[in-house]
Amino acid sequence: MRPTTCAGFTLIEIAIVLVIVGLLLGGILKVQELITGARVRNLISQQDGTKAAFFGFQDRFRALPGDFAQASTTIDCIPVCSNGNGNGQVTASGTAGATIDEFIAAWEHLSKAGFINGSYTYAASPETTTSAPVNPYSRYIQFVYDNVYDGSPTACHNIKTGNQVPSEILAEVDRKIDDGSATGGEFRFSVYAGGAGGTAPVGSGTCYVAASPFNWTTVAPRTNCGGASLL
Repeated sequence: MRPTTCAGFTLIEIAIVLVIVGLLLGGILKVQELITGARVRNLISQQDGTKAAFFGFQDRFRALPGDFAQASTTIDCIPVCSNGNGNGQVTASGTAGATIDEFIAAWEHLSKAGFINGSYTYAASPETTTSAPVNPYSRYIQFVYDNVYDGSPTACHNIKTGNQVPSEILAEVDRKIDDGSATGGEFRFSVYAGGAGGTAPVGSGTCYVAASPFNWTTVAPRTNCGGASLL
């Protein structure tokens, strides 16, 4: 009886397998890179689009979206648009004399006046998908007058990305549109919880490095972060 022989892989077969594995890994990494790039562009587009809508609305109506006191008689809404108090600040109900959540009404005013895509109808907090837009991670973005952002904050109008945005995504957004620092410039970290019972992000030492120049965390990225574009 002949002894049993075991057939192994040749060097050529092993090399082919390694090439295939390398191609698969390269393809996965490329897909991930494309997804990341798309999300970065989406966030930047939301911020830039809301800024453009804000200034366009202000130019046409000489008022701020959400704060506009003549919205019900000036903007074509069905049902009629909710009116702000016209004090020049987009705030929450009960703040600076506001009788409605003007930061939510802002989306109704902007969409019904044709400055942003979609159609939003005002409803008091918490936000819903019919009253406010969301970021690529399904958390609500916010246009508001407050100081809820890092780096010697003073109250001003700003556009928040919403939470649940990975820190490395915000790092890339900041590098593309500002200075790359989470506490400086016109784009900064914000603890805004993304509305509707969201969890507030943690800034220094978590979403960004707790030392100058306070860059966004990229070595061990955090998943629940958020930013704000100052106007």
